Amino acid sequence: MAEQKKMVDEITSMDVDFAQWYTDIVKKADLIDYSSVKGCMVIRPYGYAIWENIQKLLDSRFKATGHENVYMPMFIPESLLEKEKDHVEGFAPEVAWVTHGGNEKLAERLCVRPTSETLFCEHYANIIQSHRDLPKLYNQWCSVVRWEKTTRPFLRSREFLWQEGHTAHATAQEAIEETERMLNVYADFCREELCMPVVKGRKTESDKFAGAEATYAIEALMHDGKALQAGTSHYFGDGFAKAFNIMFTDKDNKQQYVHQTSWGVTTRLIGAVIMSHGDDNGLVLPPAVAPVQIVILPIAQHKPGVLEKAQELKERLSAAGFRVKADCSENSAGWKFAEYEMKGVPLRLEVGPKDIENGQCVLVRRDNREKTFVKFEELEKVAKTLLDELASSLYNKALDNLEKRTYSCTSTDGIIKALADNGDGFVKTMWCGEEACEDKVKELTGVGSRCIPFEQEQLAENCVCCGKKAKYTLYWAKAY
Repeated sequence: MAEQKKMVDEITSMDVDFAQWYTDIVKKADLIDYSSVKGCMVIRPYGYAIWENIQKLLDSRFKATGHENVYMPMFIPESLLEKEKDHVEGFAPEVAWVTHGGNEKLAERLCVRPTSETLFCEHYANIIQSHRDLPKLYNQWCSVVRWEKTTRPFLRSREFLWQEGHTAHATAQEAIEETERMLNVYADFCREELCMPVVKGRKTESDKFAGAEATYAIEALMHDGKALQAGTSHYFGDGFAKAFNIMFTDKDNKQQYVHQTSWGVTTRLIGAVIMSHGDDNGLVLPPAVAPVQIVILPIAQHKPGVLEKAQELKERLSAAGFRVKADCSENSAGWKFAEYEMKGVPLRLEVGPKDIENGQCVLVRRDNREKTFVKFEELEKVAKTLLDELASSLYNKALDNLEKRTYSCTSTDGIIKALADNGDGFVKTMWCGEEACEDKVKELTGVGSRCIPFEQEQLAENCVCCGKKAKYTLYWAKAY
């Protein structure tokens, strides 16, 4: 018989080295492989299947809110990119350029899209003439390129997958409502499908998107206490419209500029899932995005009837709408347990001769390894209940982490002490709104501003830094 595949190697403990733990997970769970292009990754089938599930679920939410998918070119002429000054300056350090086509030098450099605002603006200028053409609610799924200096799989790479929504509206109010609506779509998706709580808020002026009037974000807290920006939604006002001459005739037959938005999430959501729910044994995947929700492992499969029963249960569960795999390979049961625990499959179903004799099987939850003995006739019902309970448990655990690691502070010394005593996390303070104070807090404490939360609190009267009268509650954290 051929040599069996080696058992999964030990993963670095997250408490010993969180960064190495993360790298071990993405490699050993077969999510990615490294490519010959520095800073770019091969997303392997299991990792891509997670992204496909994220894409499918989000896409259905977008379409339910009236959005349509389109596709824009990969290349942007330099002259087009430069039409919006703030925008091009914000992206200039990260842009990759095409200078030659074959052996010939191009008359004009082409930018490999870092984002597609300019392309959508050019298109909107061509197709929008009347108020009857509005709103335009477009989204595209694609890859973008940003020449990052420091990269990490899923979290930051030179090419990554994402969706970018780009919309045009007749009024500022409509555009602002769209910006907030789509941020809420992201927040609901993270909570309901990824089992990940987030803080919703507005970015400070220094941290907003290049060319935007306002940027809103959802901020998640990872297991190690560092923040991760999980999604953004931008209100552009009419700045891009004026740069690209996107005008329409309103109901009074007057020419007006459109008001625009942009919003997006990326494959870094996979990194967020890993760092929110994973443990020292591997991935722990929320059922909604798990490529395999239930893995069936036949026990003593050489004995009569075991493989047949495993296949029968697979067909039943598949017919009930679950994503199911039956592993009938010759690998040992121990190897299979370790393999699917590493891959974060939410439920493991074990069935052997004694189970068949008793008319039952065993379901084991990935998050806590609790075993449930289930009569065959109740399998579909119990499986759904256990998956729902697992999802709820993952969310509550992540929420507990966020709440325990959120500290209220009234001074920079208080921030330093809170982090030294408790470890990294969100820090809530009051802030005067001045960029100088924002920069000073980061310099003194090592935490950067994350967002001005929609849910404002009166933690103190004065700014955490300068002591002047405060205007906002502000969240700070170290971040990915």
